[in-house]
Amino acid sequence: MKFISWNLNGFQACWRKGLLSFAQKEKADYFLFQETKTNPEKLDQIQSTLEGKYLSFWSSAQKPGYSGVAIYAKKKPLQVIYGLGDERFDQEGRVVTIEEKDFYLVNAYFPHSQRDLVRLRFKLNFNEAFTEFCQGLSKKKPLIIGGDFNVAHEEIDLARPNDNRHNAGFTEEERAWLSGFLDQGYLDSFRQFVKDGGHYTWWSYRYHARAKNIGWRIDYFLISQSLQPRLKEAKILTEVQGSDHCPILLVLA
Repeated sequence: MKFISWNLNGFQACWRKGLLSFAQKEKADYFLFQETKTNPEKLDQIQSTLEGKYLSFWSSAQKPGYSGVAIYAKKKPLQVIYGLGDERFDQEGRVVTIEEKDFYLVNAYFPHSQRDLVRLRFKLNFNEAFTEFCQGLSKKKPLIIGGDFNVAHEEIDLARPNDNRHNAGFTEEERAWLSGFLDQGYLDSFRQFVKDGGHYTWWSYRYHARAKNIGWRIDYFLISQSLQPRLKEAKILTEVQGSDHCPILLVLA
């Protein structure tokens, strides 16, 4: 099974930059999109192009042009769960989950702590609610969690750790949460294959950061430890353009 996760920084904008050709080339079983910044009702023509081969499940923000996540799946899931069950976060369209026969697939777009960490408390509250949500699901089936976590876990996960020690996405609180979450029985799939630094999934549009590879690894596929025997591949598709993020790939037997 092939999974791809990608923060699009706007579904329509990424569509104009080649999202369709990318999807047609990859032929993933599941696409997880974050920061869609729209809702499916505004995408009739686009939807009809993809819906021939995929079913889509969206959680859109109440605020127009903001946040939003979607899962595209080749077959109808057993169940779809929209949000975390907490209106504080669900109104921002940050999580959508589908249930399959032997796993749950969770697509998440974590809040950004923002400049001066004005949303750090909001994010940490989201993290807590997300943890509780996943704990409930994991009692039934293994989890595959993909998305933009808006945190670089370790120093090797960003180009300039010393310059960002107390900045959004690299605070001790955010990093500690991710460490604790992994300790509950999850694997960072990419780190099962690649141990060194210099591999990033997001780059600023400023200062030619992508060309210089001054980036952050903030997009992840986390899997339940019980799925490790099925883990075949996890990659960052650095060469794919269309957003300030690049897609990430997960392959399970």
